[in-house]
Amino acid sequence: MSNHSASESTAIVAVCDLGPADGLTVAVKDCLDIAGTPTRCGSAALAAAPVATAHAAVVEKLLAGGCRITAKTRMHEFAYGMTGMNLFEGTPVNPRWPDRIPGGSSSGSAVAVAAGEVDFSIGTDTGGSVRQPAICCGVVGFKPTFGRIDRRGASPATSSLDCIGPFARSVDMIEKAMAVIDPTFVPHGMDVTARLGFLMPGDTPDPAMAEAVQALSASEPTGIPVTLSLFDDAFKAGMIVIGYETAAAFGHFLDEGAPLGADVKARLAAARTLPAAEVAWAETVRTRFTAEVDAVLEQVDFIVTPALPLPPPLLEEASDPAKVLSLTRYLRPFNLSGHPAIVLPAVTASGLPSGVQIIGRKGDDARLIAMARRIAATTPIFETKE
Repeated sequence: MSNHSASESTAIVAVCDLGPADGLTVAVKDCLDIAGTPTRCGSAALAAAPVATAHAAVVEKLLAGGCRITAKTRMHEFAYGMTGMNLFEGTPVNPRWPDRIPGGSSSGSAVAVAAGEVDFSIGTDTGGSVRQPAICCGVVGFKPTFGRIDRRGASPATSSLDCIGPFARSVDMIEKAMAVIDPTFVPHGMDVTARLGFLMPGDTPDPAMAEAVQALSASEPTGIPVTLSLFDDAFKAGMIVIGYETAAAFGHFLDEGAPLGADVKARLAAARTLPAAEVAWAETVRTRFTAEVDAVLEQVDFIVTPALPLPPPLLEEASDPAKVLSLTRYLRPFNLSGHPAIVLPAVTASGLPSGVQIIGRKGDDARLIAMARRIAATTPIFETKE
């Protein structure tokens, strides 16, 4: 654990002290209710929000599992952004690459783990918002199968994409976290022998971002290339669905003239104008792409992609759409399809954060984590030590 106190942390927006003193320490993203603490979702529009009267379901599971909740973490406003930057509450500082974004939207949860302030943390992932900041900060991030973790007490209350998931510095701790937040989760106790499908969709990523995939491919001679013809459409469809659903949840703040960050205000305004035909198209893509992923996963056990197409932008580049919009290119499609996905961090030869994403069959979360554990243990490029 780090020597930083909670009050000094750039990741933390509210200090908590719930659960036994000797439990695993956990920080929770501030879009999840903790009784007695306001849920502000990183927004000045909710600066005067009343305290929550009940714990979110996942918080109840953490406490029932003997964890100690120490803090609520900062986040991108309304969980509707990829940089993690927040002018209202402050931007968490990426511990290993302080000149680069921490990633979003679960920025504080990733930073708290990367800084060694907690054993694991909880974030939410609607379009890559656990996996992307995990890679930006050099930790492990896991998005469970959609619907596996109870979202009661999460904001927004309704989402067809959002998954609650953990961050940790090791795959073993991800496994421990899942066993706590999902009582049905049974760790896969054996090393996994499996066939990997390597997906490099569309344009080739930054060569440095492919180093981790290449290292893994070299150690997995039975791996094969796979394709997903609807991958680019799935990315676009995921953007449409998140826009439509976020506008439905938070668009009323525009009508009320509430104080909003300029980036979120512009995105909400644009999302409210989405034509019904585009939303319908996105739902058609969801159905077709989900079936396509399922079909590939009948031929291979897991799909591997790069985690990011580009290095995390420098802080001064965070307002440049060319540096930001593609960051979830490999992540967002699997929110649309609902498949579980885990990212393993690596560092490029030039010292930049990168990694791989591994996708498994729906409901096969435990085996996916076990596969990630084996890969992390046998492929030196991956940095997953406590």
